[in-house]
Formats: sequence, C-alpha cells, structure tokens
Amino acid sequence: MLKLISFVLLVVIMSGCGTNNDLKVKSSLYQSVTPDKAVLLQKGKNKRYCARCGMKLARYYKTNHAAIYKGKQYQYCSIHCLEEHLGKGVTLKNPQVVDVASLKFISVGDAKYVVGSKKRGTMSRVSKYAFASLDDAKKFQAKYGGEIMSFNGARKVAEEDFKFKRKY
Repeated sequence: MLKLISFVLLVVIMSGCGTNNDLKVKSSLYQSVTPDKAVLLQKGKNKRYCARCGMKLARYYKTNHAAIYKGKQYQYCSIHCLEEHLGKGVTLKNPQVVDVASLKFISVGDAKYVVGSKKRGTMSRVSKYAFASLDDAKKFQAKYGGEIMSFNGARKVAEEDFKFKRKY
C-alpha cells in the first residue's frame, strides 16, 4: 500500500513537470516591456542587466537610466541605481532616461518626472517615471497621482534612499 501511495504521489508531482520551454510568463509590472522593445545601450555579455544591481533591464525598462563613465556606457534599472553610482563620487556624462510614452531614451535635462505615483517604483518605495512631454506627464499624473518635477527634484528624492546608509 505504501508503494502505491508513493507511486501516485510521484505521478502527481511529476505531472506538473514538462519540457515545454515555449511558455512565457507575462509580467504584471507596469515598468516592464518585452525584451524586443527594450533598447540596450550598454555592450558586453551583461548588457541585459543593470550595471549596479544586476536586475533585468527589460523587466524595469520604463524606469531605465543610462550614462557614460570613463568612456563606457552604463545602463541602470532605475534612478535609484544611477544615484547609487553617483554616490560613489563619480562624474557621469550624458545621463539619459526612458520616456514612458515613447520607450525611447531622452536627456534627463529634458525629462519631466512624475514622482510618488500609485504605480510601483523600481528599487524604491517612491516611484519615479519620466516623460519627454509635459502633457504626457500630466496625463499620467491625472490617472496615477504623484508630483511633476525635474531630474534634480527626482534625484533628491532618490538620494533619500541612501541617507541613512551614507552617514556611516
């Protein structure tokens, strides 16, 4: 009887196993895009991953930032990781952010950030989404809340994530 129960249990467990690798998990994260829609600016074997934390860039694409450091292109999953790199005392050139509306990179100087919306943030409790157009930022704000600000304002909010950590 014990052998029969063990066999049935093994069959039940194994029935959930399969070899179908075609299954795709659809993400419910607002900031996600399919890998074919993500623009990867950095090069090398790890180009699909955040230069600071290693998270998948396509999964958090709508909060991606990028910059050049010592001639090398870096891409970050979020302003949080960009700020973490800046916190090391480095100077980054040509900082960019993904425009949520077009999914293209734009200069952070031209971006209008919606900070603190109802949409989940990346690497932070306080969300930060960027837009090329003030109209797009206002539409997002009307739907999800938050405050519209410049890159410098969004960066100050991101710095708060490190306030305690940097004291020591």
